[in-house]
This record gives sequence, C-alpha cells and structure tokens, in this order.
Amino acid sequence: MKSQNLANTFYQWEGDTLVLNILGTPSAKRDAIGKVKGNQLKVSVTAAPVAGKATDHMVKFLAKEFGISTSDIVVVYGRMNVNKQLRIKNPKTLPAVIAKNG
Repeated sequence: MKSQNLANTFYQWEGDTLVLNILGTPSAKRDAIGKVKGNQLKVSVTAAPVAGKATDHMVKFLAKEFGISTSDIVVVYGRMNVNKQLRIKNPKTLPAVIAKNG
C-alpha cells in the first residue's frame, strides 16, 4: 500500500493507520459510503447532527465497514462539522472505493 499526499487524495497510509478525509452528510436516508468529492470521501449517516451524535454514529458505522472496533478510530478533527479527518488503525477490510484507489 503506497502512501499518498492528502492534498491530492482523500486518504493516505501512515504505517498501518489509514488517515481519511470525510465529507459527512447527517440525517440521511441510510448509512452509506459514497463517492469521492475532491479530496474527501462522502459518508452519509442516518443520525441527526446534534452534539456530535452524527459523528459518533459514523464512527460506529465505519468500524463495521473496516472490520475493527470503534476504539480503533480516532476523530482527528471535525466532530461537530461535516468536514472530518479520521485515523483508522489497522483496518481489516477496505471499502471498495478505497481498495480500487489504492
């Protein structure tokens, strides 16, 4: 897995940690990993954007998608914002959008 500059793409590897830029969409119809938009990956969640609950819900959803526990995901910034950066430690599986861009 090669390292990429986050200015040019939505993710990069730092050792076994995946650093991911996310454009969140709260109050969506369903939880889903969407398409890449610029240098962010669109992720929709059903939770409302109240007191960081949508971000917490997103972390739970992404933990399942990556086959890891929620404690392996750190919100670097954006807990109360649609623009987020997450650090995902040692993901077991990669969603198709990341696997095909790797």
